[in-house]
Amino acid sequence: MSDPTLRVGILGATGAVGQTFVRRLADHPWFSIHTLAASERSAGKPYREAANWLSSRPMPDAVTDMEVVPCTPNAVEADLVFSGLDSAVAGEIEADFAHAGFPVISNAKNYRMDPTVPLLIPEINPEHAALIDEQSWENGGFIVTNPNCSTVGLVCALRPLVEAFTVEAVQVTMLQALSGAGYPGVASLDALGNVIPYIGGEEDKLDEEPRKILGTYENGAIKEAKLAVSAQCNRVPVRNGHLACASVRFSEKISPEAAEEALRTYTSPVDVSALPSAPDRLVSVDSAPDAPQPRKHVYAGNGMTVTVGRIQACTVNHVKFVALSHNTIRGAAGGAILNAEQLVHEGRIQPVAA
Repeated sequence: MSDPTLRVGILGATGAVGQTFVRRLADHPWFSIHTLAASERSAGKPYREAANWLSSRPMPDAVTDMEVVPCTPNAVEADLVFSGLDSAVAGEIEADFAHAGFPVISNAKNYRMDPTVPLLIPEINPEHAALIDEQSWENGGFIVTNPNCSTVGLVCALRPLVEAFTVEAVQVTMLQALSGAGYPGVASLDALGNVIPYIGGEEDKLDEEPRKILGTYENGAIKEAKLAVSAQCNRVPVRNGHLACASVRFSEKISPEAAEEALRTYTSPVDVSALPSAPDRLVSVDSAPDAPQPRKHVYAGNGMTVTVGRIQACTVNHVKFVALSHNTIRGAAGGAILNAEQLVHEGRIQPVAA
């Protein structure tokens, strides 16, 4: 598939995640932005007036004069919709679109732990897409979610280790960028020169989501991985990039060299090379003693590669490392777009006219 034959709608198009969808879809070879939807206060305005554009890059010309419509199915013409909606409203709106027959590719948390909804990362658990067949929305609609931005980097680094060895427990300290709080996000006087050791709900997500993502698909359901995760989440004064400082316990002693080899040689269970948003490698290992750093590594693989470094023996568990992911690209809009590409590749999303 090479022509932009699939029309996409973006729900919550004026918000921070919605704007990332707009930027990354503006020149997409498979998808064409057809509808921008947002709250009633934005509806009826041209996008250039409705959106407080946050990027240093100019707003794409194709969307500046596009009229924003309400987030209702009858106002949206599209073959699929991406949801950048806030969780406070996403649940009901996404359900309305699924009932109306739309494939909904969501970045919101509302349906992530629903037993019939895939919590998808194509290079890790593509078989979980089969959960779509267990959903009961009308008219062929469905919902697929991507993980929380704090979960993504950790899980991408854990997957090679889970595949090669038996992982029993993970202790992780998250250093999370300001952009993860959305816009306007954390007040400047709280953020500057400071670290906030609390992000509501994040530690619970890190406890729950990895077990589902790393679980196995069996008989129409996910059998969760037996994995204990203890997480502490901190907001730090960095614009983009979540750092996961992780310590891993295995069922038997594993050397840092063995863990590094597993990370370096990991390959996806499916070939994702045909997907436009897929990086050359899901995980990149950097052996520099001070890597990874958000300033240097966050845009690896166009923001879709997770960089792992500081792989060492741990005196408490077995191996410790640091993983860096771009929270608004791989951890949000970019990950959702990759999910849609994989579903198109599998034939689960097709033009409505077809």
